[in-house]
Amino acid sequence: MTAVATAAPEQTHEQTQQQQAWDIAATVCDPEIPVLTIEDLGILRDVQVTQEHNTAEQTVRVTITPTYSGCPAMDAIRDDLKKAFAKEGYKATDVDLVLAPAWTTDWMTEAGKAKLREYGIAPPSGMAAAGGHSGPIRLKMAVKCPQCSSLNTKELTRFGSTSCKALYVCKDCLEPFDYFKVL
Repeated sequence: MTAVATAAPEQTHEQTQQQQAWDIAATVCDPEIPVLTIEDLGILRDVQVTQEHNTAEQTVRVTITPTYSGCPAMDAIRDDLKKAFAKEGYKATDVDLVLAPAWTTDWMTEAGKAKLREYGIAPPSGMAAAGGHSGPIRLKMAVKCPQCSSLNTKELTRFGSTSCKALYVCKDCLEPFDYFKVL
């Protein structure tokens, strides 16, 4: 006879509540690139559910990290998170913005990068490896066109429709496109 380890019912219930809350938060889309959820983008850092003493009400605390400290989308994301949780019956939702560690494109999911490509935005190529460089060596690499996959592209401007994107043009298909910069 073998012993089967099981989690305490409270722990399992708590983990289920945390996962359900994470799943709700993960449905919120980035207002600047609506095909990406905040989970895809990697700015969703933590979700905690706490039970109010002597009541059945639960409070949700969501932690997000902006793509950069002045990102104007954070207010909209905060409001969208509160609406998503209110729709699911949560009475109180707190949203914390955490700046450290700083967000990096390394936190983006592979699914998010694929969604960017399908949307016509070239995803970040390479790893930012924040703090991992031992010297100032930076190589400029070709950016693949999300329309025709050509590497024959040219940067038109370092800053595109948002600060985290650059504007490129493909020299083969002649289509302009955004490139989500490695940060």
